[in-house]
Amino acid sequence: MVKTIQLANGETMAYRKRSGGGHPLVLVHGNMTSSKHWDILMDALDDKYTIYAIDLRGFGESSYLKPITAIKDFSDDVKLFVDALQLQSFDMIGWSTGGAVCMQFAANYPGYCQRLILLASASTRGYPFYTDLGTGNPDSFKRAYHYEEVLVDTSKTKLIQGFYDEKNAEGLQSIWNALIYTHHRPNEGKYEEYVEDMLTQRNLAEVYHALNTFNISAVDNEVAKGSREAMLLHIPILVLRGDRDLVITEEMNAELLQDLGKTAQFVGLKDCGHSPLIDDLAQLTAEIEAFLEIGGRQYAFEQ
Repeated sequence: MVKTIQLANGETMAYRKRSGGGHPLVLVHGNMTSSKHWDILMDALDDKYTIYAIDLRGFGESSYLKPITAIKDFSDDVKLFVDALQLQSFDMIGWSTGGAVCMQFAANYPGYCQRLILLASASTRGYPFYTDLGTGNPDSFKRAYHYEEVLVDTSKTKLIQGFYDEKNAEGLQSIWNALIYTHHRPNEGKYEEYVEDMLTQRNLAEVYHALNTFNISAVDNEVAKGSREAMLLHIPILVLRGDRDLVITEEMNAELLQDLGKTAQFVGLKDCGHSPLIDDLAQLTAEIEAFLEIGGRQYAFEQ
């Protein structure tokens, strides 16, 4: 059942809650998804966890009154959400774009997140978005600098945005079959629910731009100077990436680990792509619960 809560900034945040014990866990989804896509993991995790899975602004059943311009807009919404529910100490899991949101939140609001799991997460240096500026010439590809450059891209933004505009479920499903569900797929009924949920997103290009300009590392890139906020993360962090992930490259994952330093521990998920929830839920659940159960730092040491 989806609940909603009014945030102090006027937005309404939708979320799913699974009641459990005294171990609160906040789940933050990625692009083209919502809290709906966490459903099987929420059912699989131990009953000791009380789970809150949110819909980010512009996704699912959350409002989108003010367009986002940066990942920090999402993480600030998370802060208002946990304040509204009076959650002061919890663990977090961020998937893909949600990983960037969680890192930004934990850096800006220390003391709230005790342990962080980054699942197939965007890099600390963002997720680069390249465009040919509408020329159709692949030799002219360069990293987009302005939001307007993201909008004119024909190879990605317009293609996928077109599927949204036309409510083209088959088109979105073809994208996911090619990039996400390359080996295993949800059952037919579940897949239909997921695709219907994907169509609720109202901010595709804004999220692309926010990811492209996200950079909390100490390394400047073509579009964003590093804010060095990754150095503020002093909590145990588990980085999980599937060995078949076609969305998050090995290079992006290496950047993440380099920038997070000794606070982070990496575990590769065997025979998994960008959605380990579908590829191997049991393997994913075991890694999550092991990390959360024994406190993170001991887990990292023993691994």
